[in-house]
Amino acid sequence: MKPEYRLHYAPDNASLVIRLVLEELGLPFDAVLVDRKAKAQRSAEYLALNPGGLIPVLETPDGALFETAAILLWLAGRHGAMAPAAGTADYAPFLKWLFFASNTLHADLRMLFYPQKYIGDDPAQQAQLQSVIRQRLHQHLTSLDRAAAERPAWLAAPQPSVLDYYLACQMRWMGLYPADADRSWFRIAAYPSLQRLCAGLEHRSAVTIAREAEGLGATPFISPAYANPPEGSAT
Repeated sequence: MKPEYRLHYAPDNASLVIRLVLEELGLPFDAVLVDRKAKAQRSAEYLALNPGGLIPVLETPDGALFETAAILLWLAGRHGAMAPAAGTADYAPFLKWLFFASNTLHADLRMLFYPQKYIGDDPAQQAQLQSVIRQRLHQHLTSLDRAAAERPAWLAAPQPSVLDYYLACQMRWMGLYPADADRSWFRIAAYPSLQRLCAGLEHRSAVTIAREAEGLGATPFISPAYANPPEGSAT
């Protein structure tokens, strides 16, 4: 039987979050490589699925979904797992931090990784922007670490949530990118509750499967290495 999900992915991109959640939920899916080196995300076929040309896209029985947080929320709701149920006391704080991770943390990561898209090609201006963003990211992580220290059922709990996987991937990327920049500002040990979250995920079978599929190395969150995928490229 053909799987009802098709994940359009590139190794070690935001699609990694979706892959991890699909694996954690035990859902079969087809993985369709989006070749970034060939700019396949700008092809007419891909833009028909996501007019923004960003990765990932998840094809579902309800149509093609894009935007990482939207896909995560839809999967959690459809399968009744990895998130608090709507209407419960935990749902509002979970939503708050999920969209913080998406709209605030992830947005600032994009500015850190791709400053030229926001401020042009002047290296001095790019460096200035990145300096500001690093300070903001430290503030964001401090806030998230404080939230995780309270051990709510939907953040750094024994059973992972979609938010846990989203944050673990973001912590991974902060430890690796930009590849040619000083990353000494980021020390995962400075955020002990988030470090505990990441360590707790690394031994899960979903992570093992994703590591092999995308060439992420043995410790993808705590001590990340650049991806060496069997197909495609992370950049």
